[in-house]
Amino acid sequence: MTEQKIMDFARAEFEWLHAHPELAYEEFETTTRLRAVFERAGIRILDVPLQTGLVAVIGTGEKPIVALRTDLDALPVHEETELPYASQSAGKMHACGHDFHTASVLAAALLLKGKEAELAGTVYIVCQPAEEAPGGARTILDTGALRDVMAIFGIHARPIYPVGTLGLCTGGMMASVDKFEIVFHGVGTHAAQPDRGCDPIVMAAQFMTAAQSIVARNVSPLRSGVVSVTHINAGTTWNVLPERAWMEGTIRLFDADDRALVKKRVEALSNGIAAGFGGRAEVAWTAGPPAVVNTERWNDLARDAAAQEEFAVVDAVPWMAGEDFAYYQESMESCFAFVGTGLAPENHHPKFVVDPAAIPMTARYLARMAEEALKKLK
Repeated sequence: MTEQKIMDFARAEFEWLHAHPELAYEEFETTTRLRAVFERAGIRILDVPLQTGLVAVIGTGEKPIVALRTDLDALPVHEETELPYASQSAGKMHACGHDFHTASVLAAALLLKGKEAELAGTVYIVCQPAEEAPGGARTILDTGALRDVMAIFGIHARPIYPVGTLGLCTGGMMASVDKFEIVFHGVGTHAAQPDRGCDPIVMAAQFMTAAQSIVARNVSPLRSGVVSVTHINAGTTWNVLPERAWMEGTIRLFDADDRALVKKRVEALSNGIAAGFGGRAEVAWTAGPPAVVNTERWNDLARDAAAQEEFAVVDAVPWMAGEDFAYYQESMESCFAFVGTGLAPENHHPKFVVDPAAIPMTARYLARMAEEALKKLK
């Protein structure tokens, strides 16, 4: 297959993927389609215990081994783009660019297959489920399929950059993610007799205000952090103070020490405020992925590879969103890049769109990254 035919094929696959979104751990049709493409191309697929997603192999089968990663899942978003290939599944949409990631990695895999005999090692193509869960990366890692991989490379569509732009930075690219739930316990009473009870709504309100000082007074102003309360529920009627007030929210940091400190401050603040009003607080955490952190070693290679493909390489603006690509970084080296997909509404927006003109450059960049990384590690 010529390079032009590969790119035409990838464009068609992108449109199919966009029209057929599947949510986390439900990517059965997507997996079946990718498996068929790889099998037709003569690309071997590893026998790993995955319900959705797969790992394909190109190259000698010998070390060194590097990997290209894509994510397959869509979001529970009702699409409003009016694209001719808009989602055919109501309430589901590829609103984060995973269709673009997959089409680009698929094209890169086909390019690499065409020069398989020239590769200085082995390239794994990691088609990961459930990035939005998040945690699909853990599902892949738990199979043990990547235990010999030395470096892994990934991308993310960013509608803040025009097509032909690739963003890189050393250090934090995407933030760590933690969800918190806090229950403030008080004593219910008639609203006309607040002195007979202990109002948990006041505790929750005080916490909401005070929480905004956690980052401002505990994290260096040279680093970024977010504490957001996003959901509150308390009471059932207008004239009764409730027994409890519940809230949930998230913290986002780029630094691991800051992450641990902010969690401690959230707990201390909620417990202290509750105790000050005569109540008590319960705090529960759901840990998400750590921060995605790039190193200069692989950024240099990425800049060179991108320049070879005529990308305009820019200093990326770190993004406070999370990415479970970070889990791969705990056991192997990596590089993560933001790819300009045309100026459009932000990721997760119902009118988010990707300009498919970004696919060919991105595919060639990814293929070159894999090739050059193998030479570097040989």
